Amino acid sequence: MRPELLHELRSSDALWILRVGRLLSECSDRFPQLAATPHYKELCSMAQEQAAELCRIPPDAVRDQLEQILLQPSVPAGLQWLHDSGSLAQVLPELHATVNFSQEAGRRHKDVWEHTKQVVWQAPARPSVRWSALLHDIGKVKTRAFTSDGKVTFHRHSEVGARMFEDIGRRFRFEKDHHRTLRFLILHHLRPNSYLPSWTDSAVRRFAKEIGPYLPDLLDLSRADITSRKPGRRQQGLTNIDTLSTRIDHIVAEDAVVPPLPSGIGDAIMDKFQMPPSRLIGDLKRELLAKIDAGEIEARMESDYYLPFVEQMLAARAEPPRLCCE
Repeated sequence: MRPELLHELRSSDALWILRVGRLLSECSDRFPQLAATPHYKELCSMAQEQAAELCRIPPDAVRDQLEQILLQPSVPAGLQWLHDSGSLAQVLPELHATVNFSQEAGRRHKDVWEHTKQVVWQAPARPSVRWSALLHDIGKVKTRAFTSDGKVTFHRHSEVGARMFEDIGRRFRFEKDHHRTLRFLILHHLRPNSYLPSWTDSAVRRFAKEIGPYLPDLLDLSRADITSRKPGRRQQGLTNIDTLSTRIDHIVAEDAVVPPLPSGIGDAIMDKFQMPPSRLIGDLKRELLAKIDAGEIEARMESDYYLPFVEQMLAARAEPPRLCCE
């Protein structure tokens, strides 16, 4: 490496380390060869000497440089540079803790760090999805446990990871909405992969309602999180998520045309229970919709089907409904 270039780098602020990461993440397939050269090792040594200075750089400047790395097509190269340069340990110690942290004994590709790099690379290049992919498994370090038969578990690692992200989000000064989105995606990243074809339409409807506007990002994150090397396993997982997505689209479209409750349910309730028009009728209809969403009752049935449930709801209320005057 040219001496004048070394001098120029040493005389600049430590952000040059992150800028190199962005450049390397544009290198495509050349990174493995580059990383084996003496020049790369020399650059790593110099970066390691300055990496601690990154803690004195404004957090939002560090965040912006990291995001530039995350959005590049060859992001694993940039991420590996962050580790090799010592900067990962400085700016994201929670993620650095996953390096060489095994998810399954004797299988390197199950290393959390290696898995994370692949997930980020497989994720669509949108900030919310790439950031959540980067941080989705940080909770595994604190939750790893070994069973009596030698298996590894990470119970509730998504919840722990979401709590850990609170500190990261504040440290990097994410905007409020972006912070909320990333925390939600980390917290729920396992849920789409739990889908089974046996789910009822009510269960699918409830899932979509709970996820709300985060659904596209969450489905993309869950697709990226499938990294199995077993023949057909990854495609099976992707097909499962695609099936869930299709069912959600179908149910949303169907609900837009044919609502879950029949159009005359309000009149049927008033006729059956001799009730005048009131706010209570709307409350009862909302309770019925909630039961449909919860999978407790069926959608799109005749009004008579819902009346026994309305009777139960009225009986559970502290005050009986006011009857119409004769």
